[in-house]
Amino acid sequence: MKAVQFEAYGSPPRVVDVAEPRCPPDGVVIEVGATGLCRSDWHAWRGHETVALPHIPGHEFAGVIAAVGERVRSWTVGERVTAPFVLGCGICEQCRAGAAQVCTDQRQPGFSGPGSFAERVAVERADFNLVALPAGLDFVTAASLGCRFATAFRALTAHARVGTGQWVAVFGCGGVGLSAVMIATALGAQVVAVDAFAGALERATAIGAVATVEAGREPDTAGAVIAATDGGAHVSMDAAGSAATAIASVRSLRRRGRHVQVGLLHGADATPALAMDRVIAFELELYGSHGMAARDYPAMLELVESGALQPRRLVGSVIDLNGTPDALMAMDAPGADGITVVAM
Repeated sequence: MKAVQFEAYGSPPRVVDVAEPRCPPDGVVIEVGATGLCRSDWHAWRGHETVALPHIPGHEFAGVIAAVGERVRSWTVGERVTAPFVLGCGICEQCRAGAAQVCTDQRQPGFSGPGSFAERVAVERADFNLVALPAGLDFVTAASLGCRFATAFRALTAHARVGTGQWVAVFGCGGVGLSAVMIATALGAQVVAVDAFAGALERATAIGAVATVEAGREPDTAGAVIAATDGGAHVSMDAAGSAATAIASVRSLRRRGRHVQVGLLHGADATPALAMDRVIAFELELYGSHGMAARDYPAMLELVESGALQPRRLVGSVIDLNGTPDALMAMDAPGADGITVVAM
């Protein structure tokens, strides 16, 4: 089959012929209909995440089941499915508690094994992790859900507990940030979007943000958010993933506000100097959020089916497999306009 593969960290990815994936006894092989191009894929290519080389990236996918393992009981060939980017084991303490996104024995296609930048991808633990797609949901839209949209949805509903009329500050308007803008707006919040690029802020405004802060032009980004929200945000999210955005996100909160860290932090940025004195004085809540388990997808899909959430509007470009290597390398430069999806 055809797949995008890189031989070494930072080396140019190429479309190559590779062996078909074997069907796991407890899993399935999915014929990929579409797969999202996520900054996490870029992190793996750049070596910020350790993967076995050579490597096929890709972790946001939707498609049709092409083969089923002998231990699978809930799925059959031909069904349209997606899956979270974290595949839980189903038996550990966290999985039994409904928190498969932090499974102690998790698998991640595109990281722990070959991913979905390919014509087919193997998915382990199918009975516990697959999600059936509604009949009216196309593969391009479904592929935009698996990491960024689902992560933002759970971050805002489970952790941030966003309510009607609250102010939500979203730092970074890439895929997960734009998802957060749309979801928070649908939940009745007022959103202030923060980004260094005017184009990203324009897209955030188009999907519901009522205020914007252009970070590169503001000497005090947190102060600009506080001014825009009449005293500080009730909820802030760092969707960019840097020490500067994490710190500004926390400092932008009003008393008893809630910060959610979604953007990945690497290298020196992994341990930012957060204002813990303010966390104590303001009784702030700090959360990390790492995806969403398959069992929590129905609530999100119901809102998508109803039209309350329209993730297709977040897709900036649709490319084919041959265009994927260049698109992945282009992520060296920030400022992409919306989500890029690879359609097969």
